[in-house]
Amino acid sequence: MIEGVQIKKLKKITDERGFLMEMLRNDDTFFQKFGQVYMTVCNPGYVKAWHYHKKQSDNFAVVKGTGRVGLYDRRKDSTTKGDVMDMTIGEGNPALVFIPKGVVHGFEAVGNEPCFLINTVTEPYNYNSPDEERIDPFDNDIPFKWKNKKGW
Repeated sequence: MIEGVQIKKLKKITDERGFLMEMLRNDDTFFQKFGQVYMTVCNPGYVKAWHYHKKQSDNFAVVKGTGRVGLYDRRKDSTTKGDVMDMTIGEGNPALVFIPKGVVHGFEAVGNEPCFLINTVTEPYNYNSPDEERIDPFDNDIPFKWKNKKGW
């Protein structure tokens, strides 16, 4: 487990009408603060990776489809520097992944349907000075290989 990363198994409360699933609460041990919530969709065959933030932490939850999440710790002062995490989350394995600032991350759709990911971040997006550093998903020194071949 990469230092600071936390995984919260999500519980579905189901009845005849459907279900309710809490994702993130302000009393979760890893909750820092609210910046904004956004949804991103990754189509089958594609990767949305790699990037990291200097200020922002992320909270990933896949709400439709299945996503493979990759994490790489390149933080200089981390006890888990160089470690990789590879997890599959989504409808069949509901979980929230807390990703601390500085941890390189990305995701790809698994299977033949789009992956719908909700991200609750600690900072609002700054259009004039985005807090996002990108790394090519395929041409890099990260010891993690995506299954899909189309990226960014």
